[in-house]
Amino acid sequence: MPTNATQQDLKRLETWLAAHVPGFAGPLELRAFDFGQSNPTYEIRTPARSYVLRRKPAGRLLSSAHAVDREFRVLSALGPTGLPIPRTYALCEDEAVIGGMFYVMEKADGRIFRDPLLPELPPAERRQAYVSMVETLARLHTLAPAGLGLEDFGRPGNYMARQVERWTKQYRASNDRQIPAMERLIAWLPQTIPAQTATSIVHGDYKLDNVMFHPREARLVAILDWELSTIGDPLCDFTYMLLNWVWGPIADLPEPAAAALPTRDELASAYCRLTGRDGLPELDWFFSYNLFRLAAIIEGIVGRVRDGTARDPNAAALAHRTPLMAEAAWRFAERAGA
Repeated sequence: MPTNATQQDLKRLETWLAAHVPGFAGPLELRAFDFGQSNPTYEIRTPARSYVLRRKPAGRLLSSAHAVDREFRVLSALGPTGLPIPRTYALCEDEAVIGGMFYVMEKADGRIFRDPLLPELPPAERRQAYVSMVETLARLHTLAPAGLGLEDFGRPGNYMARQVERWTKQYRASNDRQIPAMERLIAWLPQTIPAQTATSIVHGDYKLDNVMFHPREARLVAILDWELSTIGDPLCDFTYMLLNWVWGPIADLPEPAAAALPTRDELASAYCRLTGRDGLPELDWFFSYNLFRLAAIIEGIVGRVRDGTARDPNAAALAHRTPLMAEAAWRFAERAGA
């Protein structure tokens, strides 16, 4: 919805919801969530219950980005598995309703944490929260895509090669400045891709502020933001989750255990046990790639600032982060033999 939605806009949305969402009854109130850089997300409030609406952003968009129909498909397919995800209700492909494609899902009840050190939780629950994240990710990675009707949700082979190519293209489409470390990574990553040893559904952006925890327990109750999900190499997901242990607040701690946090090795051991792996090879390569990808994503946000389509008014402040992440990615590349 536009930020200046009229009563007529809201009435049109309400009419559509009443026709497509079982049990929906207005009147509705619409409130935009004020976090995130991706697909605009809104809370729909009615007298009986609340829903969440996710839509494509307005304006010029990068190719393949913001595919809310893919989000809707994967969430709908995963619903019967018992994986903690919001229930989906309906997808609207008619842009005339609110000006862009959107889908509606349930509003999950819980807490979202943004500080990796988890200061909101008592020390006894911090380790448990991260273990819950690993256990849930392992459950996702052990599901067979074909058994869920998702065998064509992505190409099963050469995932990392395609990801490096994709984010290189996204970076090129957004970037209008020289960042030497990104150029070195763009040359090195495609030549050194590890062999893919497993194939699964991957979330694509599995991190602390994309999951929701129980209101009173350190237990994960919802995985959010499936925009980048596909079929691919599960190690990409897991190593992305581990980035805070190698670059970020947790990495800066002298000893994670002193803050009641698990170590990187403890989480890796748990993931291997839950997925039947003997070990996690090529970690430095995956850390390099994930930092490269994150740098490309941030540069995309910087590009949206330039193009006038950024949703967050503070997005321009992210511009300095791309070179920093690129340099960190190159350091891991060097550890991997670059």
